[in-house]
Amino acid sequence: MHQHYYRRLAEWDQTYLWHPFTHIDQWLESDPVIITKGRGPFIYDIHGKRYYDGVSSIWLNVHGHAHPLLNQALIRQIEKISHSTLLGLANKPSIILARLLDEITPSSLKRVFFSDNGSTAVEVAIKIALQYWYNKGSTSKQYILSFTGAYHGDTTGSMTIGYSDLFHSPFKNWLSTQPRLPYPYCYRCPYGLKYPSCELACFKPVKRFIERHADELAGVIIEPVQGAAGIIPAPPEFLKALRKVCQQNNVLFILDEVATGFGKLGHWFACTLYSEISPDILCMGKGITGGYLPLAATMVTSEIFQSFKGGFEKTFYHGHSYTGNQLGCVVAIANIKLLRRKLKRLQEKIAIIKNMLK
Repeated sequence: MHQHYYRRLAEWDQTYLWHPFTHIDQWLESDPVIITKGRGPFIYDIHGKRYYDGVSSIWLNVHGHAHPLLNQALIRQIEKISHSTLLGLANKPSIILARLLDEITPSSLKRVFFSDNGSTAVEVAIKIALQYWYNKGSTSKQYILSFTGAYHGDTTGSMTIGYSDLFHSPFKNWLSTQPRLPYPYCYRCPYGLKYPSCELACFKPVKRFIERHADELAGVIIEPVQGAAGIIPAPPEFLKALRKVCQQNNVLFILDEVATGFGKLGHWFACTLYSEISPDILCMGKGITGGYLPLAATMVTSEIFQSFKGGFEKTFYHGHSYTGNQLGCVVAIANIKLLRRKLKRLQEKIAIIKNMLK
């Protein structure tokens, strides 16, 4: 009976579902692994076989599956209300979460715009950056500088600034053209140099480009560690220098910390680990709810927020049906409270692993 039930589910899966990032022929020729539960770092299939969730369900899961504190947060909230719109209404969990995000991010970041996932957080950042300059009367600032190897998501705007041949080539001719420069890659330096004696040779063309095109650049977006490209960390000095040259040339500095946020670097974010790289706009997602529900956020400075005041023509007409969803926000609040305790204990573990790797 159990095997019969599995075969029926497998047939339905291969008849009705379309799996993301999945080779269709290979999937249809294989027996699908059907997950039925999770406990701690493990997930279990329909046959009871246990697996390590080695990718944390695509970099989402922070504290393990079925964590009792996160579970209880959801249960308490679902008995009250699961969702009400944030368009023209407020709700308690989104207010408290916004306040908590203010506490764990650089002091210059003051306003939180909620969305659903990393791609939408980046879309929000792009549109805010472009409209910020539009609202200020600088209509020539129409471009976002990004870096080769970047992956910022699969929605249209995020594809434009995080283009990947493998993922996005069918849409190449339809996407707008945005400038892109080489990302710093110390392990396989294209200049054949060694860090730190290289004196950041890779930053010199970036600096020249920003200075030359400052009147056209609305912003620069970068992942402090490129995730999909192969877990490639940018040198802290590169990020600090990029932040400085953006400030000097009136270009918004946007950090995509969807992959690196919420403890992935042993700190809240790269921009709190390296305090000198406080961005104008910060994108976050993935680990924000501890791997429980879709939620993301884009944070901006007070100056950017103020530029959207002054009438209907300056309003930011953007949003999603589930923006500020109460369930996502309450589990994110519980996640942050847990992380506050755990991050204090992480440094000792980091030091041990670092020495072992050396």
